[in-house]
Amino acid sequence: MPKIIPFKAVRPTRAIVGLVAARPYQSYTIDERESRMAYNPFSFLHIVNPGYKYDQEVTGEERYRLVKNRYLEFKEDGIFIQDSTPSFYVYKIVNRHGQEFSGIIAATSAEDYENDIIKKHEDTIAKREETFKSYLQTVGFNAEPVLLTYPDNAIIADIIKETQKKHAEFEFTMTYRDTHYLWKIDNEKTIATIQSEFKKMKTIYIADGHHRSASSYLLYKDEKAKNPNHNGSESYNFFMSYLISESDLVIHEFNRLIKDLNGLTKKEFLIQLDASYRIENRGIIPYKPSKPHHFSMYLDGEFYSLYLRKTAYEFNTALDQLDAQLLYKTILQSILGINDLRHDNRISYVNGQHEMITIKSSVDSGEYVVGFGMCPSNVQQMKEIADEGLTMPPKSTYILPKLRSGITIYEY
Repeated sequence: MPKIIPFKAVRPTRAIVGLVAARPYQSYTIDERESRMAYNPFSFLHIVNPGYKYDQEVTGEERYRLVKNRYLEFKEDGIFIQDSTPSFYVYKIVNRHGQEFSGIIAATSAEDYENDIIKKHEDTIAKREETFKSYLQTVGFNAEPVLLTYPDNAIIADIIKETQKKHAEFEFTMTYRDTHYLWKIDNEKTIATIQSEFKKMKTIYIADGHHRSASSYLLYKDEKAKNPNHNGSESYNFFMSYLISESDLVIHEFNRLIKDLNGLTKKEFLIQLDASYRIENRGIIPYKPSKPHHFSMYLDGEFYSLYLRKTAYEFNTALDQLDAQLLYKTILQSILGINDLRHDNRISYVNGQHEMITIKSSVDSGEYVVGFGMCPSNVQQMKEIADEGLTMPPKSTYILPKLRSGITIYEY
C-alpha cells in the first residue's frame, strides 16, 4: 500500500522556468557549466555551485551552507515561489526523438522505502548516501525527484489525460530540444482518488535515483530519532518522486568498453571466449545484437557476434537472466579479470542511445582495446530482480525520462 501525499512545491515563475531548469550538475562538462552560469543568472547551477559567485571552489559543509544561501536568495528575489496549497503535479516530457513521458510528481514515504514497499534493484555506496543526507540536512530542500514506476492503472492514466487538456502551468523547451509541461492538481477529490489507487498497489519500484532515495531514508531516520514529538506527518517523512507507469518507462542498455585483454593476445582471448560462445566474424559493418543472451563485440577493427552456448551458463535466479550479469560472469570477470565493475578503471560505459559506431570509434582511437554491445533489459526483469532481493551490476540500465532540477522543489 504505497503512500503518496501532495505537497506545496517551490517553483520558478512561469516567465523564467526554462532558464532555471538544469540537468544534474555532474552531467555538464566544465566548459558547459561555465558558459551557462556566465550567461544565465537564473540557472539552478548557481545554487548547486555557489562558489562560482566568489570564483572559488568550495566543498563539504561550507558548500552546503552556501547552497542554502543561494537558494534563499532565489526565493527572496521572487525567482522561486511556493504554492499555497498542497498539490500533485502532472509532468510531461517530450524529448527530441518524439518520445513522450507523463507522470505525477508527489511526496512518497520514507517508511515505505524502509518496509520494502518501494523496492530497489541497485546497490548504493554508503559514503554517497551519507554525503547526500548531510547535504539535505543543511540545505533543507530537494530539487530533483526520484524516478519511480508503478503498474499501469487506467484510472490514474485518465486523470493524467484529463489534466493535460487544461492550460499548463509551465511549457518550455530546453537547449537539448526536449519540451517540458507541468499541470497542478489541487482538487481534493482528485487527490483522494489518486491516493486511493496507489494504496491498492502492492509495491512500486525505483527506476532511477537509488542514492537519493537511500539518503532521504537516512535523513528520515536521523530526524525521527531527534524529534521526541515525532508523529509521522513531518516533511522529513517523505521525499519527492516522479511516478510514471511501467509502460511509459524506456530502458536502454549500457555498453562496455575495456582498456586491455588482461595480458592475453587476441588469439588467446578468442580461444577462451570460444568456451562459452559461438563466435561469428561480422567484418567492419557495425553489428548490434537483437536477442537476449547475445552480444556484439568490436575488436581489432572487426565486429563479432557472440552467441551463448546453451551449456555454458546456469540460469538460477532473475539476476542470472540479466545480460549485464551474464557478460560480467562469462567474460569480464572470468576472462578479463574485472571484478569491481564500479571502481576498476579498465572499464567504461556508453549508454545505448549511442550507436555501435561509438564503440568502434572509442576502440579505433586506441583508448580501448575491445567493446561489447548488448540488448536492453526490461521492466519485468528489473521488478523480478528487486522482488528476489537482488541487485543489478552497476550501469545495467539507462532509463528514460531524465529529469531536470529546479522545476519543483520539496522543502524539509
